[in-house]
Amino acid sequence: MVMRMENSKYLIIYNDIVDKIEKGEYEANAKLPSENELMQIYDVSRDTIRKALLHLEQNGYIQKIKGKGSFVLDINKFDFQVSGLISFKELASKMAGSVETIVEELEVIRPDKYLQKQLQIGEEDAVWKIVRSRKINGKRIILDKDFILKSVADGFTKEICQNSIYEYIENVLGLKISFAKKEIVVKSATDEDKKYLDLDGFDVVVVVKNYVYLDDMTLFQYTESRHRPDKFKFIDFARRHK
Repeated sequence: MVMRMENSKYLIIYNDIVDKIEKGEYEANAKLPSENELMQIYDVSRDTIRKALLHLEQNGYIQKIKGKGSFVLDINKFDFQVSGLISFKELASKMAGSVETIVEELEVIRPDKYLQKQLQIGEEDAVWKIVRSRKINGKRIILDKDFILKSVADGFTKEICQNSIYEYIENVLGLKISFAKKEIVVKSATDEDKKYLDLDGFDVVVVVKNYVYLDDMTLFQYTESRHRPDKFKFIDFARRHK
């Protein structure tokens, strides 16, 4: 009976601290009260407090630093669905706060060796280069670099790119986007990343590479979506088939 009460107490404390973190009463990077202070606040044993803190750490709410205490982690992350094929505009509609797209570059280029390999094209094939930074709550935290075959999709303007490339391709050009192959890697931040993103001291970015196909199997788009690592979590759903 005593064991069950102790177990329920640590969960009550865990849920109370989670509630305070999510409401901003304990802000990101703030130090939680010490174990002794928490024991007094909740009138419980040290073992109960330690169980609550361990649960908080395992679930990504705090980081325990030996000799210094427990610190609140930044939980203000945005879900970016890996398995789906979704435009940023569609993603942004589900986000809280202000969202803005800034078109940094828009031009037709001849592909270098790297792009020729990614798009499986020759050096004579013209490609649209569209570079857009995504500002969320005042911070530029995503850099999207799109390379689209001009022979397949043409006529891009700054206004189209600020709104939605996929809406234009599907609703105006009448093309059907079918599927994408994706690759996720962590890379050192480039000079371009540093120019267009508010990295706030981070020297790496999470890069999601997309190879996008039409319904006739035409590979028409290669994209690098470059993310500041602390602000995004990548989600997926998988079911085991027997």
